Amino acid sequence: MTANELRSKYIAFFKSKGHAEISGKSLIPENDPSVLFTTAGMHPLVPYLLGEKHPAGTRLTDYQKCVRTGDIDEVGDPSHLTCFEMLGNWSLGDYFKKESIAFSYEFLTSKDWLALDPRKISVTVFAGDENAPRDEEAASIWKENGMPEGRIAYLPASDNWWAAGPTGPCGPDTEIFYWVGEGLPPENSNKGNDPENWMEIWNNVFMQYNRIDEKTLVPLPKQNVDTGMGLERTNCILQGKTSVYLTEVFKPIIDTIEKLSNYTYGTDAEKDKSVRIIADHSRSAVFILGDQKGVSPSNVGAGYVLRRLIRRAVRHGMKLGIDRAFLAEIAEAVIDNFKCAYSELEENKEKLF
Repeated sequence: MTANELRSKYIAFFKSKGHAEISGKSLIPENDPSVLFTTAGMHPLVPYLLGEKHPAGTRLTDYQKCVRTGDIDEVGDPSHLTCFEMLGNWSLGDYFKKESIAFSYEFLTSKDWLALDPRKISVTVFAGDENAPRDEEAASIWKENGMPEGRIAYLPASDNWWAAGPTGPCGPDTEIFYWVGEGLPPENSNKGNDPENWMEIWNNVFMQYNRIDEKTLVPLPKQNVDTGMGLERTNCILQGKTSVYLTEVFKPIIDTIEKLSNYTYGTDAEKDKSVRIIADHSRSAVFILGDQKGVSPSNVGAGYVLRRLIRRAVRHGMKLGIDRAFLAEIAEAVIDNFKCAYSELEENKEKLF
């Protein structure tokens, strides 16, 4: 299954469950100076998660381009990215935990959809603390859907609690993981006791409380669901790959880097890291520059982040022996690979060159 097919299947599945497809938004958040970029699929929907009515209704689904640079120094390994796609579905005061968990499990394991091996799926739920109880409801629903007790890890708020800020809507979440170790996982293995071999692919957030202050939570009159599935990681798993960089999401980009550097990816660990950094950072730069509200390199804010990405990509190009300007050629490969899903890249092409 390709990334394009995964994206289409996800939208088709949730439309079959009564969700309206909405369009993804800009990478530059509207009216939110607290962040430089859209960092998650839910970011553009915050006003509706806080109570504003959405014109498309109470069940929504989309795919959203995102940029996160908090762990930029980790990029270069087989899985970290600064630019990624998030597949999302939302319930705005409609269904809650029971339906959300059932939808996720059906999409992942049904032969009509992704047909992933349920024996290789595990989940985490909120363990509870002095402010909110252990999420036995979510755990019970997982068990009803066939999840063995040993595949459920109860983790603290740092892992399984979502909040929009120090006050306001918040709640526990349940995260879904897929086994990436050898063979089948041991009987009671899960993210809590074997974190290295489980890769997170989906997060379902259950907004059921309003935080009044640090120690006061009150139930919300309308409970919302916000979920996000990482397209690149799920695509990697579906193809049986060991790295997101080995899928068709990155292949045309890496092919171009190989041609420019006269280096074959997969033959030297340090050079492979440079290839991955160039591939990720050039992709991010194209998405930022080609965005509907695209920014330019500068000394401040989002423009500074963009400049840092470009400079880092150039530096690693030099490490591969590329001694001329080369990012424009890689940008062409990025645009060609993603223009079907993100037409703005082709429409705003002149901003990149």
